[in-house]
Amino acid sequence: MKLNQVRDNPGSSKARIRVGRGIGSGKGKQAGRGGKGQTARSGVRIKGFEGGQMPLHRRLPKRGFTPPSQTHYNEVNLGRIQSAIDAGKLSADQPITLASLIEAGVVTRPRDGVKILGSGELKAKANFEVAAASKSAAAAIEKAGGSLKTLREEAAPPAP
Repeated sequence: MKLNQVRDNPGSSKARIRVGRGIGSGKGKQAGRGGKGQTARSGVRIKGFEGGQMPLHRRLPKRGFTPPSQTHYNEVNLGRIQSAIDAGKLSADQPITLASLIEAGVVTRPRDGVKILGSGELKAKANFEVAAASKSAAAAIEKAGGSLKTLREEAAPPAP
């Protein structure tokens, strides 16, 4: 095979249709855009307009609620922390905090802190100072001989 013999498969590409080039082309006069008016023009489109009838997106009721003070944690699994310790990016002797996880490249942005999740296996004895941890992660940290200090205050139950 030579470079001058390389071709596309037959029928793999279609010829471009030149619109608005005479009635004999089949795409003359209005070039497939229908009649006159706003929809025949470029850059204008009436999305969701139903001819003056109340549009569907305004007929349906609004639903849901977004709490204004939501917390967004960086969720990190124990297996990811163990691999960072094995790679030498994290030291098990120092407390593992949000700052040390960012420095090691395990977490990219601070957000509202770090939550440790229990997926994976932790072999190193490490001390954690994080915002939150799942029950399975806390049990795995204790089993490995480490300690866990959560910085988040638990929400008090509402008064009756």
